[in-house]
Amino acid sequence: MLSYRHAFHAGNHADVIKHVVLVLTLDYYQCKDKPFWYIDTHAGSGLYRLNSAESQKTQEFAHGIQTLWNASDLPDALLPYVNLIRSINPKPSLDYYPGSPWLAAQLLRKQDQLRLFELHPNDFNTLNNNLGHDKRIQISKQDGLKGLLGLLPPISRRAVTLIDPSYELKTDYSDVVITLAKAYKRFATGTYLLWYPVIERQRVKQMIQGLQQTGIADILQIEFCPVADSPGLGMSGSGMFVINPPWLLAKQMQTLLPWLHQQMADANGHFTVTDIKPAKNT
Repeated sequence: MLSYRHAFHAGNHADVIKHVVLVLTLDYYQCKDKPFWYIDTHAGSGLYRLNSAESQKTQEFAHGIQTLWNASDLPDALLPYVNLIRSINPKPSLDYYPGSPWLAAQLLRKQDQLRLFELHPNDFNTLNNNLGHDKRIQISKQDGLKGLLGLLPPISRRAVTLIDPSYELKTDYSDVVITLAKAYKRFATGTYLLWYPVIERQRVKQMIQGLQQTGIADILQIEFCPVADSPGLGMSGSGMFVINPPWLLAKQMQTLLPWLHQQMADANGHFTVTDIKPAKNT
C-alpha cells in the first residue's frame, strides 16, 4: 500500500488536469471574503524535482507540463495554473513541479486553512519540511480517507476537498465513493474533487454508478484521455468527479479541453465534460 511514489509521475497529463481543476476551484472560492479550508487526503511530498532519478526514469512530464511550458498561446483560464509553475522555475528551465498542497498553499489567503494527510513516511517527512512551517497548515500522518470524516463539517462551513489515492488497491475505487458519500452526509455544501485514473473503463463506469446511487444531485465529470482506452496497458487518461462544482467550471473546461487535446493528445484521444445525474431509484 505504501509503494506508490508520485515522484515518478509528477507533472504528467493527469497532474495537469487535476491541478487545473483545483486551481480554478480555489480561485472561485476566493471570490468571497469568508475563510475556507482546503483538505487533501493524499498530499504527497508537496514539491518534485523533474531532474530527479524518478522523474527522469519515466519522463512523464514531457507529455504533460512540459507541453504547456513550451506553448506560446495559452488560454486565459490556464494562466493562473501555469503562472504558479513559472513562479518556482527560473526561465527557461522547467526543473520543479508542485503538488496539490503546494499549489493550494500559494493560493490560499491568511484567513484560510489547509489540512493535509500523507501516510507514506518518506513523503510525510518531505511534505513537513516543505510546508510544515506555514501556520495555516496542519499535516497528519494518517490515511486521508479515514481522517477526512473527522474534519467534517469544518469550522468555516466552507471547504474544498481533494481525494486522489493511488488506486494501487482495487478496493480504492469503491472506497473513495463510500467515503465521499459519508463525507457528503456530514457536510453537503462543500466542494469535493475526486480524481480517478482511466486504466480499465469498467472501473470508471462502476464509480459513476456508485456516485449515482448516493443521490448527490450536483456532480460534474471532467475527463481527458490523450490516447485511446487500452485495457491492461496502463493509464490512458484521468478525470475528476466534482461535487458542488463552481458554476463557471464546466464552461471553463469545455473551452480548455479542446486546446489541451490539440497540444497533448493523439488522434485517438478524447475528453468529456458531463453532468452525472442521480439514479432514478435513489
